Amino acid sequence: MKLNIAVLPGDGIGPEVTAQAVKVLKAIAMEFNHVFTFDYGLVGASAIDKTGNALPQDTIDLCKKADAILFGAIGQEKYDNDPMVKIRPEQGLLGLRKTFDLFADVRPIIAYDDIFYKSSLKKKEIKDTNIIIYRELTGGIYFGEKTFSEDGNTAKDTCEYTRFEIERIAHLAFKAAQNRSHKLTLVDKANVLASSKLWRKVIQEMASQYPDVKVNYMYIDKAAMELVINPRQFDVILIENMFGDILSELAGVIVGSIGLLASASFSDKAAMFHPVHGAYNREANKGISNPIASILSAAMLLDHFELYDEAGLVREAVDKSLKLHITTPDLNTKYEHITTIKVGDFIEDFINNPEETNLNFTNIHLGQSTII
Repeated sequence: MKLNIAVLPGDGIGPEVTAQAVKVLKAIAMEFNHVFTFDYGLVGASAIDKTGNALPQDTIDLCKKADAILFGAIGQEKYDNDPMVKIRPEQGLLGLRKTFDLFADVRPIIAYDDIFYKSSLKKKEIKDTNIIIYRELTGGIYFGEKTFSEDGNTAKDTCEYTRFEIERIAHLAFKAAQNRSHKLTLVDKANVLASSKLWRKVIQEMASQYPDVKVNYMYIDKAAMELVINPRQFDVILIENMFGDILSELAGVIVGSIGLLASASFSDKAAMFHPVHGAYNREANKGISNPIASILSAAMLLDHFELYDEAGLVREAVDKSLKLHITTPDLNTKYEHITTIKVGDFIEDFINNPEETNLNFTNIHLGQSTII
């Protein structure tokens, strides 16, 4: 298969982790005789610094020509400290979502057996947790009308949804539930918000189209509590934009590190793959950022093009890295010298030698050849 992939590393740790995802995709291409080409573009703070625009037209054109987008992270502290700045790095990500109508965000939440000890929750509560979140991505309060009074003392953000916006992602979530354990949970705030009342009304009407799926309804505050008390009760979660942003970040508590959470954003026009985490500028260029979320995003990219064996090999390599503690300091206090690059090297090496199982632990932790 031939794929042209637009790579938007972004800011902070984005370039570091994205480089490891590209490394892994190149290894997959070599192992399975594919041809993957990578073209790079600017987005976020790095784009503002060079062009004055968080999403330059050149980047949009690059993405339009690509088969898929591999995205890093955006953000910079100087913008966080000035809430009134007119051009912000986040406009680059929101602009991509709007330009390419990336309305469906898919976020798997999987608890890995080998790192239960890193979770803030008890092992017995998180074991076998396997959740997938379907978050609506181009509607709601993030894209609604925003006003700020002239005197600077009053502000308003409008949360607006249409039936069409709800139905198109709901169909995806229902179909996913049919292929899993036939359970779907709609998370909303229908006791307070008119937009949530519409969500609940539409899902109740759609449920008859999927009689084999059991639908549960849960308010966002209750869902946040239940997610950390008993995450295994959830399978497919359907959720609006802002609530989904918050709830999926909370899921990092379950797995032990947000550095393990990958995501994919889809529409009929494009597909984008990226880690859930942000730019974490204070960790940039220190070699300690966890690349696994970005690498798992690359696995989701392979899934998207039905390269299931290839995606499975990437996930097998990630599982092995976690089992052997070939991980960055957020997950590994025993071998603190294992860097972002060394994690990527290990996973690359595993892919290039998939039949080898005799691992040389000494060389692994010296950062030399990992497989003998």
